[in-house]
Amino acid sequence: MRIERADASILHADLDSFYASVEQRDHPALRGRPVLVGSGVVLAASYEAKAVGVRSPMPGHEARALCPTAITVPPRFDAYLEASRAVFDVFGDVTPLVEGISVDEAFLDVGGMRKISGTPVEIAARLRERVRIDVGLPITVGVARSKFLAKVASAVGKPDGLLEVPAGGELAFLHPLPVRRLWGVGEKTEARLRDAGISTVGQIAQFGERGMCSLLGHGSGRHLYALSMARDPRRVETRRRRGSIGAQRALGRRIKSESDIEATLLAIVDRLGARLRGADRMTRTVVLRLRFHDFDQVTRSRSLREPTDSTAVVLAVARGLLDEAMPLVRDRGCTLIGLSLTNLEDHGPVQLAIPFDAPDHSADLDLAVDALRGKFGRDALTRGALLHRDHGPDAPMLPD
Repeated sequence: MRIERADASILHADLDSFYASVEQRDHPALRGRPVLVGSGVVLAASYEAKAVGVRSPMPGHEARALCPTAITVPPRFDAYLEASRAVFDVFGDVTPLVEGISVDEAFLDVGGMRKISGTPVEIAARLRERVRIDVGLPITVGVARSKFLAKVASAVGKPDGLLEVPAGGELAFLHPLPVRRLWGVGEKTEARLRDAGISTVGQIAQFGERGMCSLLGHGSGRHLYALSMARDPRRVETRRRRGSIGAQRALGRRIKSESDIEATLLAIVDRLGARLRGADRMTRTVVLRLRFHDFDQVTRSRSLREPTDSTAVVLAVARGLLDEAMPLVRDRGCTLIGLSLTNLEDHGPVQLAIPFDAPDHSADLDLAVDALRGKFGRDALTRGALLHRDHGPDAPMLPD
């Protein structure tokens, strides 16, 4: 057996019954009840409906025959896309090495993060907690040394679970599983394997590569045999540059003061500014998102005439957006605040606007702060507004 990685540090994060979970989150009356998204064809089913055999895609009349008490709701793709973006913002906070597979799942590489973030399992546990608290959705995470095994682990760990395949335990985990767990095994391939007396992954390994090639052809045979031996050298790919970055923080159900909300915004802006400069990107649009006690939410955005990577500029825009939305916050309370920087561009030469202003040294300050935090940790410097919140009383201060 050949395993390419020395540590189980690849995560596969997969939201549970994504569309149905969003509906149950946004409509409390649906929680704990069987829910079908889509009427003609079931696009998603809650786990209460899956428990009686409902699957997607399945004709609606078949699903309702299996589960007469199911509640059918129309899809709300805008809500699902927004929830997906919020979850991927959490992923981006965990590691820059994120490979999105679909709107509800991704691979994350957390190798080399042990000293600053803990073990991969500890990182996965915090990721699940943040998605649950910040976005209000359940998510399952598989942890393994390869993308294939991490995905299998998340499938086995569902719903709302965390499952690690420890380094060295790959075959012990994989071989008892049914052949349908392998990528590339559909109904027809499963039938051919069953006719040959093969029902588990371990039996594929015992059958051997030559036997599998004789049974299924050279390409499919080699592929399935390699997977049965836990061979998957593919890395997490992040080639496509993201068009936005963001972060959000849950505020809890307790009523927060306006100063508390603004302090949370300050902390988010500081972190996003560092991420923006670290990726050598600039932003043109700032988007503020607020969620209220009834899970309703509002979004405000503003675009800039020139792209920027300045924390001060982003903070000024974000504060303006928060001021506009503050009357709603006073009336309805705020349980979550999020900020996204969109319309990102690669950093390049900037055309100065006329008239030329006095020299602006804020960029130098940003770079100096980034360097100090990179060397001594995020808590090395903090703003005065955050001094008594998340940092010790002796932390140096930044100007507000």
